[in-house]
Amino acid sequence: MTMSPRPALGLPLPALLGLALLGLPRVVLHDLGLVHERTFVNLLLVVVPPIVWITVALAKRVPNPFLTLLVVGLLYGVLLALTHQLLWHVAFDEPPTLGGNLTDLAPGAQAVIVRFFAAISSLFTGVIVGVVAGVIAWALSRQRP
Repeated sequence: MTMSPRPALGLPLPALLGLALLGLPRVVLHDLGLVHERTFVNLLLVVVPPIVWITVALAKRVPNPFLTLLVVGLLYGVLLALTHQLLWHVAFDEPPTLGGNLTDLAPGAQAVIVRFFAAISSLFTGVIVGVVAGVIAWALSRQRP
């Protein structure tokens, strides 16, 4: 019986992507205006996916939980950015605009700038969630025999 080598991150890419996809319902529901901040449903949609990430990393005994969940967070950030961009026209009644010295820029230029920084913010958010989940999973993995 031949055993296939274990992926470096401890989980195959489809599993990593599946974990990242767990965060997508909140993004879609929020952008569509169906779930709002400071509600119990929103709280569940925010905290359950990273808890599942941590649980899977611990249950599968991935070799480096921090790195594995950092990658999941990065994938989540990419999905977050793509989803926000796709639902941009639904999420805003009027497109966001720049202020200050940039108020006079052409609307198209403003849209490009705002969308670019929104995408960067989404990637950063995903990475931060991955880092926090990864640190927690790493610490918990050190506690078990």
